[in-house]
Amino acid sequence: MSRRTPEQPIRPSRRRFLGAAAALLGGSALPGLRAAEPPAEQSARPPADIDPARSAAARRWLTSELTPSTLDPDAQMAEMQFFIRASAPFRGQRIHVVSETIPTHVYEQRFLARAFHEITGIRVQHDLIHEGELVERIQRQTRTGRNLYDAYVNDSDFIGTHFRSDAVVPLSDWMAGEGAEVTLPTLDLDDFIGLSFTTGPDGVLYQLPDQQFANLYWFRYDWFRRDDLKAGFETRYGYPLGVPLNWKAYEDIADYFTNQVREIDGRRVYGHMDYGKVDPSLGWRFTDAWLAMAGVGDPGLPNGMPVDEWGIRVEDCRPVGSSVSRGGATNSPAAVYALRKYLEWLRAFAPPEALNMTFTDAGPVPARGDIAQQVFWYSAFTPDLVKPGSAVMDSDGLPKWRVAPSPHGVYWEPGMKHGYQDCGAWTLPATTPLERRRAAWLYAQFCVCKTVSLKKTLVGLTPIRRSDLASEAMTAAAPRLGGLVEFYRSPAHLAWTPTGLNVPDYPKLAQLWWTRIGEAVQGKTDPQQTMDNLADAQDQTLARIAALGLYKRCAPQVSAPEDPAVWLARPGAPKPQLPDEEGIGKTMEYETLMEAWRTGRFGV
Repeated sequence: MSRRTPEQPIRPSRRRFLGAAAALLGGSALPGLRAAEPPAEQSARPPADIDPARSAAARRWLTSELTPSTLDPDAQMAEMQFFIRASAPFRGQRIHVVSETIPTHVYEQRFLARAFHEITGIRVQHDLIHEGELVERIQRQTRTGRNLYDAYVNDSDFIGTHFRSDAVVPLSDWMAGEGAEVTLPTLDLDDFIGLSFTTGPDGVLYQLPDQQFANLYWFRYDWFRRDDLKAGFETRYGYPLGVPLNWKAYEDIADYFTNQVREIDGRRVYGHMDYGKVDPSLGWRFTDAWLAMAGVGDPGLPNGMPVDEWGIRVEDCRPVGSSVSRGGATNSPAAVYALRKYLEWLRAFAPPEALNMTFTDAGPVPARGDIAQQVFWYSAFTPDLVKPGSAVMDSDGLPKWRVAPSPHGVYWEPGMKHGYQDCGAWTLPATTPLERRRAAWLYAQFCVCKTVSLKKTLVGLTPIRRSDLASEAMTAAAPRLGGLVEFYRSPAHLAWTPTGLNVPDYPKLAQLWWTRIGEAVQGKTDPQQTMDNLADAQDQTLARIAALGLYKRCAPQVSAPEDPAVWLARPGAPKPQLPDEEGIGKTMEYETLMEAWRTGRFGV
């Protein structure tokens, strides 16, 4: 496919992590899950054009580390022979790639980079840095033309940035053109579950998914099943204790555990967990779909159209504004409601220390054993929960917790996304010299090929392939993962999506969020003032981006403001304020909900 140049409408089609948590994983798969038996040694000699030493290295890695796999030994060896042949022109080179510090990427750095070198002869310097640094470096490389890295594992949140510029190589064109000879025949793009997140409105693929994790509702399944706690909740609130379907139910459950139950087995417990430190990760807390969960924006997947969860309206693919006066929803009643609920719950129901925590600090807290539920829990922290000795795993190594679909706010409507899903994806800078780019593309494919991907998934718990999710190994792992495998096997996972195409410059716009939200956390501005300030700053930034004239397609074109009442009276987003923003709490039994989830009757 070739990139189309005419502008056209966009059609519906994290992070920094604890180094300590990553280090715990090393090259080990999920605790309690035995790897498949190593494949038998192949007796056949390698083809004449395959270096016997490299063939032996490949066979050694296949039997000692890269197992289990969805491929049989012959198919695995065929993939390795492709890499050996295709790498011949680049043998002896050293390439530089970079990704964030999460367990999946630690595994790539410690094991896959070494395997790739021994099998292909190409050395890989795989740097692990924090997300903010990675964003800064990809921006600097784009701005200066200096080749800092040959490839990045860059969040697909940048898709709106990448398709508007010529800073990255469109992979669809690359695989059919200059990269054809170094593209794995068995890459099987249709097997990737997140390809829609990395595809532009022109149908062009810009990034290749390397890892994915979702934002889900997390709760203590064992506590929710206790007869005394169930009876106490129903007596007080008038409906059964169960998985909350809406924010009112979540709030009631939070109040129940924090203020009514207070202690379980002699330990202080809390009905909510979150974080509030003024730090860049506070911005992710909102841009990672919190406003969509509240009901900001319009229906549409992977993101709302014409107004998305950032509150940005697009017309004919051009962002035209964030403020209600421009048809946006960043300062709409639904957005103000979203911020108000975040602040109320953080102050009333979370542990006191949560106010001074960042994303990284807060992620592993449920593993302490004193949290009843969390509305906004990143599944990337699963390794913290399942490690040996965790307070939320029982003596048989099974979880005391479960994950479920996140509850939604009163402004949410069917057809809207349910939550956020991170998709870190291989991205090739246009500034990288051709031969280095080809070598880096080989390493990127090695990290996601079917020979490797299942073992990597069992280590980092960030699945990318349908075939891996359908495997017997994942079925064996499922009981220890509290519903995570069921989520990814369900059609519902498509309703959890990253930031989309409406956001034309993720780095410039994302930095506006945490500083404004921080003022609200500190009590300097109320929710309405905060979102007004944010919407105004976002509109000004969109106007500056337009004035620079750097984008080749679909650049912002900020519209003239109108009376907000005019926009609020029109159908869709921005939505007028509801007379009742609380509603009536609704819950569902976990088993009933999971059956609906599995069959696609919930969340899509």
